[in-house]
Amino acid sequence: MKFNEKGLIPAIVQDVDTGEVLMLGYMNEEALRRTLSSGEVWFYSRSRQELWHKGETSGNRITMRSIWIDCDSDTILVKGEPTGPVCHTGNKTCFFQQLSEEDVKGSH
Repeated sequence: MKFNEKGLIPAIVQDVDTGEVLMLGYMNEEALRRTLSSGEVWFYSRSRQELWHKGETSGNRITMRSIWIDCDSDTILVKGEPTGPVCHTGNKTCFFQQLSEEDVKGSH
């Protein structure tokens, strides 16, 4: 696997039953090891600079069913089963806002 210069790899989380993309997080080697050994998804929080057990404060955990790596070995896909909403906003998925052309024009 190809971790970036900070020792992280992007991890896309997909609902194993529906195929819906739930979120994107980052894992370091320890988060990946803990995910594989515990069966629950762990990430590395870039803002807090520490391991993060998904759902530790909300209770909305993700049970890992399988992990896949992409063809370039620089992104992983976690197929999992969420116990509740995944997004901190209370939405089922973090991807609930559709991007428009106006959004892109205003981002410069």
